[in-house]
Amino acid sequence: MAASSRWRRVLQPLWRIGALVAVAFVALQLYFVARVALMAVVDPASTTFQRSEAWRLLRTQGRIEWSQTWVDEARISAQLKRAVIASEDAGFVEHSGIEWDAIERAWERNLREQARSEQRPAARPPRVVGGSTITQQLAKNLFLDSERTLARKGQELVITHWLELLLGKRRILEIYLNHVEWGEGVFGAQAAALHYFRVDAVQLGVMPAARLAVMLPAPRRFEKRPDSAYVRGRAATVAARMPAVELP
Repeated sequence: MAASSRWRRVLQPLWRIGALVAVAFVALQLYFVARVALMAVVDPASTTFQRSEAWRLLRTQGRIEWSQTWVDEARISAQLKRAVIASEDAGFVEHSGIEWDAIERAWERNLREQARSEQRPAARPPRVVGGSTITQQLAKNLFLDSERTLARKGQELVITHWLELLLGKRRILEIYLNHVEWGEGVFGAQAAALHYFRVDAVQLGVMPAARLAVMLPAPRRFEKRPDSAYVRGRAATVAARMPAVELP
């Protein structure tokens, strides 16, 4: 009996901690659901990524040079939508927000990287990488930091599910194109079209749209040479794929 009483005294605080963690987790998920549901009718003013970038610019440069203007999806060139889908997420219209085959391949890469890091104990912890869809990229930019861990990746997948369920493809693409980074302090299709081509987003033709889509994986690097041979060559490949792209 005495031993049983001691075990209860040991386990009781652990149960309370576990319950508090569970309540906090559920509350966090409800917060994400509420925020996503609100985006169905209210355009998000900024993202977690943008706020972190604004702070970085202020800290490193002492000022924030920022260019962003929200435009409705009807005022974004269909060519840009096709180019971004062709370049970033060819299965955007068909999948449910997650490309499981890409995640499986990324998981295998992560395991190989972990194995290498275990052979080099002094090395940095392995990064968690993954093949992200447009919806996953939006989930990460809207709510999450840049840390690459399994826990953060798991939360990204949960938010991705809510985005797909509550918003739909057209709204996801509209929000993504209005907030994605296209250069240092350059966010959204309208700002990018004006910055690189001196036209509104709705006026972008096939090749300008393809060039902007090619820049998305590394916009601050490509911003320095937006007309490089690599960008033009890759843009030609994207442009060739665009006619086959189905828009949501």
